[in-house]
Amino acid sequence: MRIVRDYEFVEDQDRGATVAIGNFDGVHLGHQSVIELARQAAPGAPLGVMTFEPHPREYFAPDAPAFRLMRAETRAHRLEKLGVERLYELNFNTALSRLTPEEFARDVISEGLGLRHVVVGADFCFGKGRSGTPEDLQRFGAAYGFGVTIAPLMEYSEHAVSSTAIRNALSEGRPADAKAMLGHWHRIEGTVIGGEQRGRELGFPTANMSIDGLHQPRFGVYAVLVDVLDGPHAGGYLGAASIGVRPMFDGEVPNIETFLFDFSGDLYGATLSVGLIAFLRPEMTFDGLDALIAQMDADCAEARDILAAL
Repeated sequence: MRIVRDYEFVEDQDRGATVAIGNFDGVHLGHQSVIELARQAAPGAPLGVMTFEPHPREYFAPDAPAFRLMRAETRAHRLEKLGVERLYELNFNTALSRLTPEEFARDVISEGLGLRHVVVGADFCFGKGRSGTPEDLQRFGAAYGFGVTIAPLMEYSEHAVSSTAIRNALSEGRPADAKAMLGHWHRIEGTVIGGEQRGRELGFPTANMSIDGLHQPRFGVYAVLVDVLDGPHAGGYLGAASIGVRPMFDGEVPNIETFLFDFSGDLYGATLSVGLIAFLRPEMTFDGLDALIAQMDADCAEARDILAAL
């Protein structure tokens, strides 16, 4: 998959694509349907996705609580798995944010990237002040020489499938409902960093990862599927993970600590993808380390049972 970040400097091989446009946070089933419509719209043309980095919401409200379901790298990996050949990950900056809807259609879609066809969701907004509508885009497409398809919204349990609904499910400890909307298990991906090694001292060595910048699922313990994406231990594993601030040890910065079942080795510096399968219990404090260890034994036994049934 080729990644293009500047619409003003585009190679000929990256022009003429059929493209789904949106933020694609989570790459959920609604996003996937838009991508599939783009695949069908112009057979033979490169399949592309246009998105923005940073996310416009981060750009306009940098101090707001973290909300992203995926970092940019994780999103790119997921899109590549769906067969996307061109990722137009445009730099969202002051100049881009000030383009009117017509300027965006003309300067970015038509003249800049030379796109053949674009697909957007029925709730798509674009241009300065989010003032452009899908119908506006169809009108501009007719004027500037590109086709436009408007994708209907997808529903789950009588509600629209959306990144917001998925965040709500994760905040409430409902990873199965998040999966039903995502079409895949919600995953937290990152590099294993050094920790305080308390898990090792308790007999449960964990791989620690930051969740900085990501939406925080409900704090607590989960049954997880783990993919080690690189290094000598690359492969798939079962495990249990704790997300939160470690109240037994007066933690303050939330992270995710993952214990891989039946594993021995050094994962520092490796990239892990941790899929949240089932919420087991909330964060708790215990009357001493013996009680904590007993609960961790019980958590792992429960997680093994759940994962064995998948």
